[in-house]
Amino acid sequence: MRYIETLREGEKIQEVYLCKQKTNATTKTGKEYENVILQDRTGQLDAKIWEPGSMAIEDFDALDYVEVYGDVTVFNGQMQLSIKRARKVSADSIEASDYLPCTDKNMDEMMAELLKFIASVNNPFYKQVMSALFVDDKNFAEAFKKHSAAKSVHHGFIGGLLEHTLSVTRLCDFYTKQYPVLNRDLLITAAICHDIGKVYELSDFPENDYTDSGQLLGHIVMGSEMVSKIVAAIPEFPVKQANELKHCILAHHGELEYGSPKKPALIEALALNFADNTDAKIETMKEILESNGNAGSDCWLGYNRLLESNVRKTT
Repeated sequence: MRYIETLREGEKIQEVYLCKQKTNATTKTGKEYENVILQDRTGQLDAKIWEPGSMAIEDFDALDYVEVYGDVTVFNGQMQLSIKRARKVSADSIEASDYLPCTDKNMDEMMAELLKFIASVNNPFYKQVMSALFVDDKNFAEAFKKHSAAKSVHHGFIGGLLEHTLSVTRLCDFYTKQYPVLNRDLLITAAICHDIGKVYELSDFPENDYTDSGQLLGHIVMGSEMVSKIVAAIPEFPVKQANELKHCILAHHGELEYGSPKKPALIEALALNFADNTDAKIETMKEILESNGNAGSDCWLGYNRLLESNVRKTT
């Protein structure tokens, strides 16, 4: 199988991919064409069907497996496929693991490390919140372990939510050693819980798209509501401690324009925002570089919305 990450400009390919998305579009001259996003476990590929009415293009929809034949080109620094022929392929003949992006790390080992962080928290109320999610609720813990952290921006793969959460927690643990002023129990709990709402904001693979609740509420509000529900079931949970934890979750994007209902008002909320932002942006840059593995250090890779910059490899 020719994985997307191995494709190079000028090649002609005939391969089966998962159709992640398919939409109709029109050129500036009024000519109709179709935008297609193809996917395998190594990434996604922008594709165009310039002759959608052609006999060589059989009918297919999003989430179908499709055998495509076409030319690999580069547009604005990104690989693109011009599809000349296409036909739908039965899912029965497909090995799904070839088409769903997945973390390259061991998910069981990552979950075991996350549980060690939970055990390291001394505050009994915060520990009960995390235990309710990751120990007592087996269904949630399993869903969290395999979930994506994003639709496309960063960690958009199976196990991405766990990988991102663990990375943020490690950074926060380091911060508490570097800056003893930080309340470790609060910060570690907030780090582990900051994205729990994403389990319900995004659907499972292969869709990995925003749910109705995700569109209307978003993972930040949903996560705060989940914590509120757990807190309400724990007798004598201190109100200030509950509010501080929920504030960290509500403020972890740092700015109102980035989706946070509140800006950080606690030093732990500030630290969580920095850790979350660091991991998201480093992973975004890493994914850009990996998807352009054949590009030289003198090749600019295009503008990225999250990084707000045109990027290239280090010399």
